[in-house]
Amino acid sequence: MQHQVSELNAVRRTFVLSAIALGGAFLTNAASARTTTIQVWKDPNCGCCKDWISHLGKNGFQVAALDQGNNAARSRLGMPQKFASCHTALIDGYVIEGHVPAEDIKRMLEEKPQALGLAVPGMPIGSPGMDGPAYGKRRDAYQVLLIQKDGSSKVFNSYL
Repeated sequence: MQHQVSELNAVRRTFVLSAIALGGAFLTNAASARTTTIQVWKDPNCGCCKDWISHLGKNGFQVAALDQGNNAARSRLGMPQKFASCHTALIDGYVIEGHVPAEDIKRMLEEKPQALGLAVPGMPIGSPGMDGPAYGKRRDAYQVLLIQKDGSSKVFNSYL
């Protein structure tokens, strides 16, 4: 009887320790996904950039804003000028240009395409950061572009 109790305790201990280890691994992976920081280069006086950063924060991103303007960062990171907007960001090796919705960034990070990153050229009204009360209910149609490393692009998502 003592031998059976001893074996049962060993099985329980192994089960509990395995569950703790598995749970710890899961939490570590989940925490690292949540704490990936997106660096954003922007003009210190740009309100729509601040609103876009707020949109990212509300969608689980941790943001490090650099109030240095974004022209030098855009150039250094290889984003072609034809896709330019008012802020440039970097996350997990991908460049984000302009008012890209958080959901599209999340999708790109999940799919991991071989690409430079995403861009919403210009500043379309209705895109995140360009959707505040000052714009009323106006919404422009726009596209999120997947920018290839050779500078070409294809549509990643469309908003009407």
